[in-house]
Amino acid sequence: MQQVHGCEVALVGAASVSGEPVADAAVTREPGRSLAILTADCLPVLFCDLAGEVVGAAHAGWRGLAAGVLERTVAAMGVPPARVVAWLGPCIGAPSYEIGQEVRETFLARDADCVSCFAPTRPGHWLCDLAGLARRTLQAVGVGRIDGGGFDTFADARFYSYRRDGARSGRFASLIWLDQA
Repeated sequence: MQQVHGCEVALVGAASVSGEPVADAAVTREPGRSLAILTADCLPVLFCDLAGEVVGAAHAGWRGLAAGVLERTVAAMGVPPARVVAWLGPCIGAPSYEIGQEVRETFLARDADCVSCFAPTRPGHWLCDLAGLARRTLQAVGVGRIDGGGFDTFADARFYSYRRDGARSGRFASLIWLDQA
C-alpha cells in the first residue's frame, strides 16, 4: 500500500484490484491476509471486531487524522462501532510534537473541544497530542474499546522517528490479520 498522508481506505481481499493501492488504511475480511502500516512518527492504528471477522489498519498522521482516515476505516469495517476494538501504536508524543497554528486550527474547526490536545510553546506554536486526537475521534464515532498510545517515538530511541533522525530514519511495521479457520 502506498501511504500518502490521506484518508483513502483500501478493501483488501481475493477480488481486490491488483497492484499497490494508494491509501492510508486497509480493511479485510479474508483470513490469512495481513495488513501492514509503516510509520516513523505518525500513528499506526489497528482494528478488529469482537467477532473476529474483520480487521483494519490505518496510518494516521495529522493530515490523515484531520481528513477522517480513522472514521472512514471504522465505517469500512461494516460492523457497529461499539463492536470495534482499536489499538493505538507508538507515535510522536505530545511533549515532542510541536506544530504550527494552522494544524491546530484544522483540528479545532472539526472539534472545538479538542483544545485539551494542544499546549502553547511560543507564539503561533503548540505541542500536539496526536494519540489524544485519535482517541477523541474514535470515541466520537463510538468505538467500543481503545487501547495503547503510550509510547513517544521521538523521545524513545527504540523507535524510528523521522522528526528526530531525518531522512536516515527507518520505518516500523504494525501488522494485523485474521487467522485461517
